Amino acid sequence: MKTILVIDDNTQIRENTVEILSLAGYKTYGAENGKAGVEIAVKEKPDLIVCDIMMPELDGYGVLHLLKKNPGTEHIPFIFLTAKAERGDFRKGMEMGADDYITKPFDDIELLNAIEIRFKKMEIIKAQYSSGDKGANELMKDLKGSGFLSLEPDQYDSEHLNKKMIVYNESKRPKYLYYLKSGKIKTFKVHEDGKEYITNLYTAGDYIGHVVLLEDHNYDDTAEVLEEAEVTMIPREDFLQAVYNDMNIATKFIKLISKDVKEKEERLLRLAYDTLRKRVAKGLVDIHQKFNSQSQSLSNINFSREDIAQYVGTATESLIRTLSDFKSEKLIDIKDGKIRITQIDKLRNLSH
Repeated sequence: MKTILVIDDNTQIRENTVEILSLAGYKTYGAENGKAGVEIAVKEKPDLIVCDIMMPELDGYGVLHLLKKNPGTEHIPFIFLTAKAERGDFRKGMEMGADDYITKPFDDIELLNAIEIRFKKMEIIKAQYSSGDKGANELMKDLKGSGFLSLEPDQYDSEHLNKKMIVYNESKRPKYLYYLKSGKIKTFKVHEDGKEYITNLYTAGDYIGHVVLLEDHNYDDTAEVLEEAEVTMIPREDFLQAVYNDMNIATKFIKLISKDVKEKEERLLRLAYDTLRKRVAKGLVDIHQKFNSQSQSLSNINFSREDIAQYVGTATESLIRTLSDFKSEKLIDIKDGKIRITQIDKLRNLSH
C-alpha cells in the first residue's frame, strides 16, 4: 500500500484530503504545520507528499527545501496544494523541485488524478532499462506513451528518405533528435581499411541521436537508410528543454547513457574473442529481435548478407559459409535468399 503525507494547517481541508485518499486505498498521514510535516516525512518516508504553501512556523517552500536537502527524502514526489495561483508562485515551486500544483478549491478526481500521474511517472523512473542507447530508447517510448515527455512527433516536420540516403554523418554537430515513423535505419563506422562496422539498428518507433545530444558531442558514427523511411526531426533545443525540465527524467537518462561506453566495449570484446559462429548466431538473434515485434521463430530476417556481415564484423564470404553450416544444422532456413530462424533458443545459447 502506498503512503501519502498531507501537510495543511487548515484542519477541514487536511482532514477531508486525508479521508479522500484513505477511501482511495492509500495509507495517509496528516500534519497540521510544516515543522510537523518534515518530522513525519523524515520518519515515515512516504511515497508522496501533498503540502500547502501558506502555513505558520514553516511554509510549503521551507518544507520542500528541507526535504530536498535530506538524502532520505529528496526524491519523494511533492505536490503543492495552494490557493495562490499567481505565476510567480508556480515558477518558484517548480524551480525548487516541486512536481505539480493543485489549486484550491479542487475536486476529488483532480486530486486523485494528479497523484496517480505522479506514481506512474515514478514507476517509469525506477524501472530497469537496458543500458546505453537501447535503454534510453525504451525510456523515451515509455515517457512519450505516458505523456511525460512533451515531444509529439506529429507537431514537427518529417521527411521521406529513400534507401541508402544519409540521415547524418560522423563528426558532424547534432542539430536534431530523429524519430523514425517508418522504415529502417542503421548507424555505422568506417575503419581505416575501409570496412564498415554497424553500431546500431533502428526501426519504426525508435528515436535516434538522443545520446549525443545529452552527451553534447559530435556524432561518432553515420546514419544511413536501410529501407525507405519517414523521419521526423525534433530540434535539439526542444528535446533538451523537455528532458531538463524534470531532473528525475534527466538523471535517469544520464545513468543509462553512462553505461553505453561499457556496453560498446563489451561488444567489441565479443567481436575480438568470440568464435565466428557465436558472433553470427548472436547477430542473427539481435537482428531478429530488433526487426520483429513478435518473437516468432519463423519470421524472415529481411537484412542483406553484407549488412549482417558488417554487424558481426566479418567478411561476407565467411558469413555465407557460416549461414550454410547453420542451415545444415537446421538452426535456420534459407528460401529465396531470405533467412528464417527455426531454432532461436539454440542460436542464442550456441556454445561454440
